[in-house]
Formats: sequence, structure tokens, C-alpha cells
Amino acid sequence: MRTDNKILACVDQSPYANVVTDYAAWAARKLDAPLELLHVIDRDSEVTESEDHSGALGLDTQEQLLTELTQKDQIRRKVVRDQGRIFLNVLRERALATGLSEVDVRQRMGTLLEAVQVQKDSVRLYVLGRRGASGDRTQRDIGRHVESLVRVLKQPILTVSNEFVEPRRVLIAFDGTQMTRRGVAMIASSQIFRGLPIHVLMAGQKAAGTTSAADRQMEWARQRLAQAGFDVHTHRAQGDPEIEIAKAIQDLEIDMLAMGAYSHSPWRSLVFGSRTTDLLRSATIATLLLR
Repeated sequence: MRTDNKILACVDQSPYANVVTDYAAWAARKLDAPLELLHVIDRDSEVTESEDHSGALGLDTQEQLLTELTQKDQIRRKVVRDQGRIFLNVLRERALATGLSEVDVRQRMGTLLEAVQVQKDSVRLYVLGRRGASGDRTQRDIGRHVESLVRVLKQPILTVSNEFVEPRRVLIAFDGTQMTRRGVAMIASSQIFRGLPIHVLMAGQKAAGTTSAADRQMEWARQRLAQAGFDVHTHRAQGDPEIEIAKAIQDLEIDMLAMGAYSHSPWRSLVFGSRTTDLLRSATIATLLLR
């Protein structure tokens, strides 16, 4: 099986795993890339409530108790691993049912960040849910892993919400900076959105009026995508980028948002500042973060 340039889907035992698998399978088909489903067993999750062993214990009793606890821990770990293997095999069958011929599964102990960094050189796209297994308990809108992964990984990351919708219309958040231009170039050279109409939105003060600089930047994006064969539509909006993006998603019936990251621009604050959290919280569609 091919292992390079793969799609790595990070799944946990939550309802979001099916959505992550569906989007990852879609991306694998579009890119003709191998798919791997990664499940990480967090060591902390294995800690369960123990029996109450308080009270005075003799040396012999302490040794016996330690042996019993060790045996129980080994049994508990085996159960967790077996459950993980069954869980991954179910998802693998789900992905294969979409027509893929190459779907691998991997289970690791530790943290998700450690597990994805080990494989970073062989991954072209990460797929993960905005919420995970603990989302319903913590009521967090954004999973605790999302921001940490976005900060350290260099490859594109597709974050998904709670429903799979096959993308039919794509919106690129564009401000003309080097990072967003690089994002446009990446999309132009990729197969992932091939055949889909692309909408390019410039929002904020930079989009105000018809400045020559903004005109040149938008024209560059339009030409770059058009030359690659895309049906391109450009839009300008004066106002808060977060609000304008949300409005465009609704008005244009957008299925997937693509935006840059790590640029010294207003978009950077969208990705790493509170506004990004707000955007990801409010967005109901999948978002592709480009680096």
C-alpha cells in the first residue's frame, strides 16, 4: 500500500468520527491518495475511578493490592485497545464502501499531537473534527486539539463539523497577502476542487472602494484560478471579515471554506485569535486551512 502523500483522518470514538471519515474519503478520491484512519488512545482516558483502598494496610496486603491493580490495569488496557480496533475496522469498511481501494488503520498510545508529528512527512492533508469525544461533556465548541495542531502542522488541515456535505461550491477568503496568494496557488495546482466553481471573497478595509492594489490582487487570483481551468467568481465586501464570510457562505450556498494561516494579516487573527474561534464556532461547513 502507498504510504506517502496520504490523507490522515484523526478519529476518536465520537459521532464525529463518521463525518471525519466521509470527508477524508472524499478527499482521498479527489486526490487519488491513500487514506489512513488514525485513532489515538489518550493515556489519561484510561484512568478510571478506582476502588476505595483507604485505611491501614500491612506490607503483605499492600503487595497483594499492587498486584491486583496491575492485573486490572492490564485488562483495562486490553479492552480499550480491542474496542479501538473494532472501531477502526468499522470506519475502514465505511471508507471502502465509498469506492476507495486503499484504506489503512493505525492505533497509537499517547497524545494526538505526538502521533501526527511522527507522520508529518508522509501526509499531504489532515482531516479532523472541530469537536471530539469530550465535546458533549465539556460543551466546548472547538476541540482542544484543533488549535494546537493548526499551530504546529505545515500541511493543509480540513476541519469538519457534524454533517458531511459533498462540496459543490467553494469560497476562498482572500486578502492579497503572500499567504493567501500561496493558498490560491495551492488550490490552482491541486485536484481537490477540480470541476467545482470557486468564489473568491475579499472583505475588510482593503476591499473598500476600487483601489488599484486591491484590483490587481483580485485580478491575479482570478487569472491564476481561471488559467488552471476553474470557473471563478470574485466578490468584494466592506465590513468585518468574519461577518462577511458568514454572509457569503449563506448567500452563495457555499459548501466549503478555504483560508490561509500564519500570515501577518487580518486573516491571521482569524486563525489564531479569538475571531478564528468565533468563525469556526459559527461556521457550519467544512473549513480548509492552508499553510
